[in-house]
Formats: sequence, structure tokens, C-alpha cells
Amino acid sequence: MVQLKNHNGEITVSENVFATIVGSVVNNCFGVVGMAAAGAKDGLVSLLKKENYHKGIKVSVEGESLILELHIIVSYGVNLPAISKSIISEAKYAVEQKTGFHVKKVNVCIDALKTDGEKK
Repeated sequence: MVQLKNHNGEITVSENVFATIVGSVVNNCFGVVGMAAAGAKDGLVSLLKKENYHKGIKVSVEGESLILELHIIVSYGVNLPAISKSIISEAKYAVEQKTGFHVKKVNVCIDALKTDGEKK
């Protein structure tokens, strides 16, 4: 749960809410195959289904702002800096517009590349 207090009271939002918002936005970005589980062990990365997006997104609070850490899988051959910049912009905008929480930072972790010959 993410809790922020202001002069109006206290706001508590589940991490699953942020995962749903960010996961749907990120999956619509060009070149993104999907979300990956954070902290994958032994180098094995699995593609997450929509109901498990929360496993690929970490949300932390710093002061009155949020820090998002996203774990993704991208298509082989895409421009990694460009796709990361797009994801950061889209995720930050979506969270701020839909929740009213300020996003201080978005960290994008590209956990795997998917080639055309691999199955999803």
C-alpha cells in the first residue's frame, strides 16, 4: 500500500492500482513485449500476464512523491534509449493524471530481449 498524507487527509492506494495503470500503458508502447517479474532468479525471465503486472512493478514513496521501478521485456532490434524514454514519459503521465500522485522518478529495467523466433 502507498500512503500519502496532505492537508485534506490520508490517501491509501494499493500497488496493484499502479501496476494496472502502468502495465497497460507500458504494454502499448512500441517495441515492448510485456512486463517481466522483478528480481528474476538464475537469469530466467518470464512474461507476466495482465493480472500479475504487480510482480513487475515496484512502487516506493520518497517524501510526497513516488518512485516507480518497471521490469520489461522488449523486442530485439529496438532503440533501447528511445523506448526507455518513451516508457518513462508515458508511465509518469498516466500515474499523475489518473491518481494525482507526483512521480519523482521512473526506473526502467530491461530484463530481456525477445527475438522473432521465440514464443511469447
